[in-house]
Amino acid sequence: MAEGKKTIFAVENMSCDHCATRVTKAIKRLAPQSEVDVDLTTGAVTVTPAVADPAGVAKAIAEAGYPARATEHTL
Repeated sequence: MAEGKKTIFAVENMSCDHCATRVTKAIKRLAPQSEVDVDLTTGAVTVTPAVADPAGVAKAIAEAGYPARATEHTL
């Protein structure tokens, strides 16, 4: 995967591994080939490579119960 091609989301209300799993599954439904790194401490979720539709992924995360927004999108 090319360096720098990523999307970072700020995700609210994640506090445990179960939360991280739910968020990862929501992302993988839309971007199955992506690598997902969840940082519970900061609430940052990094998706590599960058997703084509950050707004759609943020919506999917929110529908899983975790309000989210893309904070960085690097193609």
